[in-house]
Amino acid sequence: MAITIDEFESQPSDLLSLDKDTQGYRVLEFLSENSDKAFTPKEIRSETGLKKGSVGAVLSRLEDQGLVRHKGKYWAIIEDDRLASITAMTQGSSSSVNDDYFGED
Repeated sequence: MAITIDEFESQPSDLLSLDKDTQGYRVLEFLSENSDKAFTPKEIRSETGLKKGSVGAVLSRLEDQGLVRHKGKYWAIIEDDRLASITAMTQGSSSSVNDDYFGED
């Protein structure tokens, strides 16, 4: 859906735009769930279900956006306010599974 030039111009330049069904979102979601660890591309591929040739390209794009970092063969998410919504959704969805809606002990 197109937006007007005024809307385009008013967008913050650091706006993070990741659709929930994208490969980048899946990688960021996995890394945010495990923000205390770093992973190899092979481990990320295994956990996200992405194709072998896709993970490297996705990680490179996310690194270009300043959202992930790497040392050697290991990759990790960075701490960034733009990622707070992904982290909140991830933590919220896992905690809702454990919520006691019926007051049972």
